[in-house]
Amino acid sequence: MNSKTSIFVITGEASGDLHAANLIHEMNLIEKNIEFLGWGGDRMIKEGVKIRKHISELAFMGFKEVVLNLGTILRNFKQCKSQILEFKPDFLILVDYPGFNLRIAKWAKKEGIPVAYYISPQIWAWKQSRIYQIKENVTKMYTILPFEPIFYKKFHVDVEYCGHPLLDEITRFNKIEENKLRSEKPILAILPGSRKQEIERKLPIMLEAAKHFPNFETIVACAPNLPMSYYLKYASNDVRFVENETYKLLNSAEIAIVTSGTATLETALFRVPQVVCYKSSSMSYLIARMLVKIKFISLVNLILDKEVVRELIQNECNSEQIVNELKSINDNSQKREKMLSDYDQLIHLLGQNGSSKRVAEKIWCEFSKIN
Repeated sequence: MNSKTSIFVITGEASGDLHAANLIHEMNLIEKNIEFLGWGGDRMIKEGVKIRKHISELAFMGFKEVVLNLGTILRNFKQCKSQILEFKPDFLILVDYPGFNLRIAKWAKKEGIPVAYYISPQIWAWKQSRIYQIKENVTKMYTILPFEPIFYKKFHVDVEYCGHPLLDEITRFNKIEENKLRSEKPILAILPGSRKQEIERKLPIMLEAAKHFPNFETIVACAPNLPMSYYLKYASNDVRFVENETYKLLNSAEIAIVTSGTATLETALFRVPQVVCYKSSSMSYLIARMLVKIKFISLVNLILDKEVVRELIQNECNSEQIVNELKSINDNSQKREKMLSDYDQLIHLLGQNGSSKRVAEKIWCEFSKIN
């Protein structure tokens, strides 16, 4: 391809921004003559992407929240389509964020724009019918979990599995010197999520539980998409907040309280014993219970297909239950060692490093042919 290649990239959350940025970094190493435009965050900006909508404006969590913000979401669709048409990309790269991205994929198919989709929606958990949308509208799907190709194969959909990108991110981090947080006490890490709704529901509960561990220093990982000032209402003399240092925190922690999501896998990859928390609005939870088809909510348990870490969901997500679980991990060396052993099995299943590079190479090979 002699002329400049134009690619529009869309993601709507902090984890997607991270994985999209790593993918873009690798694509720029393959081909210098690429112009990236998109929706994303600060990490994508650092890789040279011109951002037209920042992730801080995008994350809506749960059914109720989506309904309440429906007007904003519809305006976002209209704006995004307009920007894509104006940019005239050779193809789209859609990263996670399925509620939005699958609709964009459907529209792009009608417009004749090829779609590379990176990080599959969790169709094995719920909304299984989305697989037909993917089959119809997505040119190629690139997955990050080892069991996903098996699931897709049942529906005769060919996908590419290239390993999990977090392995690369953590490998890069481990090459940095002085990559631990200093503390005079062992550290209890709290990872409350990246969306305001989930933080407001769970962080007070997590902090209340942490008060029962006076021999630990409690440190909270702040989300990169939210300003530090947002966390002032949770501040106290007993709690430390860190910004853009989540991996340093996990590399230093003895135990952790973690919001369900990518953070559960990150915590496991750093081999930190954890308890997983999930709490949404009552309406969102009731709808989810009717629709979700999986035994577990944390990626650690899902990948290993067994309970490795305790999941405290909805009403069970309270300070008393968190305290009991953390104490059982901290006081029972056998339980702790079993969890760490299971983490090692998880790491083995995820495979080798180099996921972002492999996906970048496959996307470039596949989509440069199209154009």
